[in-house]
Amino acid sequence: MSLEIITLIVLLSMFIIGSVISVNMGVLGIVAAFIVGTYVSGLSIDDLYAAFPVDMFILLAGVTYLFAIALKNGTLDLIISGGLKLVKGNVGLLPWVLFFLSALLSAVGASTVAVGPILFPIALRLAFQHKINPILMGTLISTGMYAGSFSPLNIFGLVVNGIMESEKIPHSPIMLFINCFIFYVLISVVVFLAFGGLRLLKHHNNRSVLEVAAAVEGGNSAVIKTNDYGATWYKIATLFGIGLLITLALAFKMNMGFGALMIGLVLALMAPKDQGDIIKQMPWGVMLMVCGIMTYVGVMEKVGTMEFMTNQIAAIGNPVMASLMASYVGGIVSAFASTTGFLAAVIPLSAPILQDPTMSSIGVVSALAVAASVVDISPFSTNGALIMANVQGVNERLFFRKLLMIAGLFIALGPGLAWLIFVLIGTPW
Repeated sequence: MSLEIITLIVLLSMFIIGSVISVNMGVLGIVAAFIVGTYVSGLSIDDLYAAFPVDMFILLAGVTYLFAIALKNGTLDLIISGGLKLVKGNVGLLPWVLFFLSALLSAVGASTVAVGPILFPIALRLAFQHKINPILMGTLISTGMYAGSFSPLNIFGLVVNGIMESEKIPHSPIMLFINCFIFYVLISVVVFLAFGGLRLLKHHNNRSVLEVAAAVEGGNSAVIKTNDYGATWYKIATLFGIGLLITLALAFKMNMGFGALMIGLVLALMAPKDQGDIIKQMPWGVMLMVCGIMTYVGVMEKVGTMEFMTNQIAAIGNPVMASLMASYVGGIVSAFASTTGFLAAVIPLSAPILQDPTMSSIGVVSALAVAASVVDISPFSTNGALIMANVQGVNERLFFRKLLMIAGLFIALGPGLAWLIFVLIGTPW
C-alpha cells in the first residue's frame, strides 16, 4: 500500500474516531502527524513543527481575543443594535445584508482572510441573540465572500486569470466573476430557504438590544441584563480599534492576527482587571482542534498526498469526465487545504482539458473555481474554523458534527452542480 493511501486512511480514521469518541480531534491530528510523519514517512521533528499552522493559530487567537474584549465590554451589542436599525428590525434581512457586504468587500480586493475575521464574530453574535441558525448566518457570509472573490481585483481572480494567461488559454476575467457570483447567489438562496429564512422574514424586532443571552452549557442558561449600552469611552475605543484593524488589514495589508493582538493589547492595558475572564472566554479547544488537524494535513502535503490526488486527473481520457474529476478533487482537497494553493496547482494540471476545442475553457475554470471554494464552510478551512470559534449558545461538539455534515453535503453536491451548470449544460454567454 502506498504512503499516500495510508495517510488518507489515517485521516478518515481520525474523523471516525473524533465523531464517535469525545476526544479533541486536534490531539488526534498532532499525534497522527507525529506517528505518520516520523515513523512511517521518515520526516524530522523540524518538518512536523513546520507543518503546524502558525498563521492560522495567530489569526484565530488574535481575532477571538479582540472580539472577546468587545463582547465583554458591550461593544458588540452596540454594533448589533445598529445592524437591526439598518434593516428596520427585519431579522430575516440580516443574513442578506452580511452576504452582500462580504461580497462587496471581496470584489474590491479584500481577501477572505481579512473579511471573515471581521464579520463572523459580529454575525454569529447576531445569530445567537435573534435565534438565527448559525449555519445560515455563517454560510451566507462565506458564500458572499466567494461570490466576490473571483473578481479581477481579488487575489483568487488574479491567480486564476494569471495562470490562464500564462498557459495561453482563452479566458474572460469578467465572465469568471459573473459565473461565480451567480452560482453563489443561487446556493445562498437554497441555504436561506433550507435553514429557516422564510420564518425569519416574518419576524420583526424593533426594540433595542437590552439583554445579552449567555451561552448555554450543561443545559442551563442565564440572562445578563444591563441598563447601560451607551457609547462609553471604552466602547468608543473598542469601536475605533475594530475600525483600525479593518483599515490596517485592507488598506495596508497588515497580518490580521498580529494586528488584532496588537489592538487587543492596547485595549487590555486600558482595562486590565477584566483580562482573566476574557482569556477564559477564548475558544482554546476549537483552536487546538483546527490547528491539530491542519498539522496532519501539512504532513500529508509534505509526503505528497495532495500531489498524488491532483495527478490522478491526468489519467482520465474523456475531457468532460476529467473536468468532473478535477472538480471533485478540488472540493475534497480544498476542504482541508489552501484554496488558492489548489487553484494554482490544478489549473496547470487541467491545461489539456482547458485547451480542448470541444470544451468551454471559461466553463471549466468556473467549475474548478467554485468547486475549490464552495467547500470552505468545512471546519478545517479558515471560514469554518472562524464559525466554530465564534458560534454561541450551542454544544461545540454537536455543532462541529453538524457543520461537518453540511460541509460534506457541499463537497458531495457543490462541485457536481458547478460542473453540471458550467461544463455539461453551459452558460449562454
